Amino acid sequence: MTTDSRRLAWAVLSRAACGPSRELHELVAKVGVEAAAESVLTGDTPIAPDPRVIRYTDARRDLEIIARAGGKFVTPDDPEWPFELFSIFDRLPRGLRSPTCVAPLGLWVRGSLSLRRASERAVAVIGSRAATEYGQRVAGDLAGDLADGGWTVVSGGAFGIDAAASRAALAAGGATIVVLAGGVDRGHPSQLSRLHDDVADTGLLISELPPGATVNRQRLLARNRLTVTLSRTVVAVEAGLRSGTGNTVGWANLLGLPACAVPGPVTSAASAGCNEMIRTSRAHMATCLADVLTAAGRQRGTWMSGGPHPQLGNSARN
Repeated sequence: MTTDSRRLAWAVLSRAACGPSRELHELVAKVGVEAAAESVLTGDTPIAPDPRVIRYTDARRDLEIIARAGGKFVTPDDPEWPFELFSIFDRLPRGLRSPTCVAPLGLWVRGSLSLRRASERAVAVIGSRAATEYGQRVAGDLAGDLADGGWTVVSGGAFGIDAAASRAALAAGGATIVVLAGGVDRGHPSQLSRLHDDVADTGLLISELPPGATVNRQRLLARNRLTVTLSRTVVAVEAGLRSGTGNTVGWANLLGLPACAVPGPVTSAASAGCNEMIRTSRAHMATCLADVLTAAGRQRGTWMSGGPHPQLGNSARN
């Protein structure tokens, strides 16, 4: 059993799942990663893989593509795997575990930073794609201040608030992580490919999806759980009443991680979601860097000692 053969096996499972898979995690725990991969490829497992996964050569090609892109495939076998962060899924009561509430099988990464070290002191700054001037300024100021303080800025790599946060962190010379909902070899959205390349130069582009994977709604929502678990806290700068940002805050609520929201004008639809999160105590109000750092200093998963997390509501059950 060599390191290369195990990495290949993890790559097989990553392509078979193309996203979160509790079934494959349980199979690995039962028989080991190499036997699990063989079972998937031979059809012996009841888990239905992506029909394109029929040969080890598919996974080998994925590993070759990520290497040519200057990236790597990080697995639970690697020292830089953030075990402590992803263990939060295992600590969640079984009754709250949905099929997607599970750690990734591996992460496809572009960038030279250690994943574990980059995520040790990280804050996610997220929000609306259709950001206002107010939202972009707040996101940029906050991300820049975080970067100046040695914090890694995490975002989902989208237009609007996410892009403003990433650009500000880069301008401050700080580290930034962008979590994608498609393959790291495919720029999405394509208009931000240059920004993503800049992130990969000094930070990390990551995805649980193999090279070539395209973006869809299900993958966008699954991506949100990774944005949360790689961060000490999540800050929503602008969000509508029903939004992907609200889904991300819901993951934080479910996992017992602190969430913050920046209040905005009551006349602005772009701030309606953030104002509602604050009103319903799904997020702490954040008006400055100190508010965010206070939240980031709270213990992860503190709800475990006292029953359900006080911020957990029906909207958090993804």
